[in-house]
Amino acid sequence: MATKISVRQTMSYAFIAAYLVFLSLSIFDRQMLWLLLVLVPFHLGYLYDVRQSRHTLLRNYPLVGHLRYLFESIRPEFRQYFFESDLDGKPFSRRQRSVVYQRAKNQRQTVPFGMQSNSQEQGYEWISHTMFPVHVREEDLRVTVGSSRCTQPYNASIYNISAMSYGSLSKTAVKALSAGAKLGGFAHNTGEGGVSPFHIEGGGDLIWQIGTGYFGCRDKNGDFSEDLFKAQAAHPNIKMVEIKLSQGAKPGHGGILPAAKNTPEIAAIRKVEPYTTVASPPAHAAFNDQFTMLLFIEKLRVLSDGKPVGIKLCIGEKQEFDRLCQEMMHNNMFPDFITIDGAEGGTGAAPLEFTDSLGMPLYDALAFAHSTLKKYGLRNEVKLVAAGKIITAVDIIKAISLGANICYSARGMMFALGCIQALQCDSGRCPVGIATQDANLYKGLDVADKQVRVANFHGNTMKSTVEVMEACGFATLTDIKPDKIYRRIEQGKHATFKELYFSKHAAPREFSTNYMLN
Repeated sequence: MATKISVRQTMSYAFIAAYLVFLSLSIFDRQMLWLLLVLVPFHLGYLYDVRQSRHTLLRNYPLVGHLRYLFESIRPEFRQYFFESDLDGKPFSRRQRSVVYQRAKNQRQTVPFGMQSNSQEQGYEWISHTMFPVHVREEDLRVTVGSSRCTQPYNASIYNISAMSYGSLSKTAVKALSAGAKLGGFAHNTGEGGVSPFHIEGGGDLIWQIGTGYFGCRDKNGDFSEDLFKAQAAHPNIKMVEIKLSQGAKPGHGGILPAAKNTPEIAAIRKVEPYTTVASPPAHAAFNDQFTMLLFIEKLRVLSDGKPVGIKLCIGEKQEFDRLCQEMMHNNMFPDFITIDGAEGGTGAAPLEFTDSLGMPLYDALAFAHSTLKKYGLRNEVKLVAAGKIITAVDIIKAISLGANICYSARGMMFALGCIQALQCDSGRCPVGIATQDANLYKGLDVADKQVRVANFHGNTMKSTVEVMEACGFATLTDIKPDKIYRRIEQGKHATFKELYFSKHAAPREFSTNYMLN
């Protein structure tokens, strides 16, 4: 297989060739020596770009990468005519991306000249503040995860890194995320690809996600292996275990690891044969309904020596979740946490129909899950984790108001690593070395620099969360209520989150054993 030549190598050869050509021409015409003087500053700029560590884009694309930053720096009064505005850009606007970059770099986090969105438009949301701000301690923004059946509860930050597998992300990206989690004192979900050496090298607290492929704990037939699971779960960095049922970006859809991408390194991590095509089916083989899933959760809790075990899903059929809660109450078995992934969640690649049209949006799903758990008296046992475009303090507070105890972020953490939303995640050509296995690209991502940015983003987001809570009179997380958050539903009319998301849910009722047994 031919070795790929990077942009850096190509430009290096080009400079050498240019020097040789100009020197040769200068033998016949001394005026050509002046061209060498023009070439030198560009060469010096190239050498600086490839040696600096703060900008992965410039390391991977020296000189050329400056064009992107040139366009970024164009004055707003010109950019609004020729380029996207601060409120444009999908799935995250320029304004949203900018606040992550600023917090990751510990830069100015203010905006000039006031609000840019239209507060009179339908859908505009706001939080009511108080005349008498309160005091919140930043260290209080932690939640203990672990039901009465858990013997090793985990004290988690309310904001953590969402599931992204090694293989989807590069080794340098994974290591930087894990190391950033260690610096900032929060957790890093491994994604269903298994626990890689790069997760461990980073040293952060890990949430080990297990999908339908049982990567890292599967036998030769692809079935769940108790022995492999027990050995891996004993690692001290693994604090919780998450069983993935579905994800918001592609609920109910499996995946394929092509043989060409199944290198010996990936195969060793996932416990599969190298250079073979490996399928992740849509459904789990270890259980087939709510009751057998609860038995599986109990098994994993025992095998992990009492660590918290939860499930992750994008809610589809409400009756299925209701039935799960009935089984939980009737059998006194429950997960320690449930991760609710909204339909707006992201992935490196998914079929358009699944991404755009399947699954319940996060706010609706959170409110429904919270109300249903409460209806069956399970809310104190089960913590709720929210995932789906949560990148600011206000996003966190909105999710908590609807029932979340903890929040995840994937793309926010990618922005902190330097993601520029190039939308090349599924191509293997991520220009900043995050979503790629191309060594020419991921080697440009400096782990020492990016781990600090990940920790900074988390820390500054927590600081902002404290400031917003104080301004709104929320002295503790439990004070955050949905009746304090408003949405304009039409001109001159607004409603609270409580009215929008909870008024339609039935009041608590008695449990019906007949329904459960049918």
